[in-house]
Amino acid sequence: MKFSLFAHMERISPDQDQKQLYDEFIELCKIADRGGMHAIWTGEHHGMNFTISPNPFLNLVDVARHTENVRLGTGTVIAPFWHPIRLAGEAALTDIITDGRLDLGIARGAYSFEYERLMPGMDAWEAGQRMRELIPAVQGLWQGDYAQQGEFHSFPKTTSSPKPLQQDGPPIWVAARDPNSHEFAVANHCNVQVTPLWQGDAEITSLMQRFTDACAKFPDRPRPKIMLLLHTYVADSAEDVKLAAEELNRFYCYFGAWFKNERAIDKGLIAPLTDEEIAAHPFYSAEAMERDLVIAEPAGVIERIKQYEALGYDEYSFWIDSSMSFERKKASLERFIKEVMPAFA
Repeated sequence: MKFSLFAHMERISPDQDQKQLYDEFIELCKIADRGGMHAIWTGEHHGMNFTISPNPFLNLVDVARHTENVRLGTGTVIAPFWHPIRLAGEAALTDIITDGRLDLGIARGAYSFEYERLMPGMDAWEAGQRMRELIPAVQGLWQGDYAQQGEFHSFPKTTSSPKPLQQDGPPIWVAARDPNSHEFAVANHCNVQVTPLWQGDAEITSLMQRFTDACAKFPDRPRPKIMLLLHTYVADSAEDVKLAAEELNRFYCYFGAWFKNERAIDKGLIAPLTDEEIAAHPFYSAEAMERDLVIAEPAGVIERIKQYEALGYDEYSFWIDSSMSFERKKASLERFIKEVMPAFA
C-alpha cells in the first residue's frame, strides 16, 4: 500500500489571504515529501474559491521545487476543457521540468457550475465522451505522428512538442465510477482513481468489484493500479474525532451546495450556509461522516486502511481538503505519517 496526499487551496471566507493559503498548501506538500509519502495530487477547478486550482501543472511545477521524492499527480485535469495537443504538450513539459515525476489524472469533471461557464450546454454524458476521445489522443501524440478525425477534435498528423521524459509518457489515471469507465481505463492501459465521497465502505467495496470485473473482461491487459481517495483525519482524542466529524460535515454541506449549483455566489464564494441549513441536510450529518469517512485515532485509522488494503487497493490518498484550519490539517497529516504509515512498512 502506497500513501499520497490530495490537497488544494481552500478559501471559504473573503478574509482569507490567498498567498497565505498557497504557502500553507506548499507546506503540507513538503511535510508529505519529508514524511515518505509516495505522491501529491492536486486538481483543476475554475471560478470556485472553495477549490482553487486553475491549472494543476503550475502547482506541480512549483511543488517540484520544494520536494525531492514524491510523484506529482493531477487529480484531475478536466478533459472537456483541454485540446489533446495542448494537454499532451503541457503534460510532457511538466514531466521534463519535474524530472519525470508526473502522473496524469484525467476526469470528465463534476460541477455544472464549471460546465456552464467554460462549455455552455455540455452535460456529463458529453463530458465523458470527450474524456474517452482525449486519452487515446494524448497517448498517440506522445508516441508521435498521430492524426485524429474525432467527434470533438480533428487534426492532421502531429507529435507532442515536447515529448515527455518518461518512456511512453507519464502514467495516466482515469477517475472512474461506473463500470464503463473502469473498462475504458483497463482497455486503454490506464490506472484507476476512485472516490466514494461520503458513501462509506459499501461503496468502497463496490468500486473495487467494478475494477475487478473490468480487469477480468480484458485478461490480455496487465492489471493497472487502483487508488482510493478518501477524506481522512487522524485525531488525538475521542473529542477530536467528534470535532473533525462536525467540520467535515460542514465541508460536505458546502460541497453539496456547489454541486447543486443553486446558491448565490459572490466573488467566487458561495452564500454562507446557516447552522440550521447544515443541521437540516437530508443525509449529511456528523454521525454519518464519522461512520463513512476515515476519522479516528491512529489505531482506528490503521484498522480501516488495512481493510482497504485487503480489498486490493494499491494506493490510499489522504484527502485533506476539509475547510479546517491549517494547524489542524498539519497536525492530522503529521500523525498520519508518524503513527499510521509505519504500520504498513
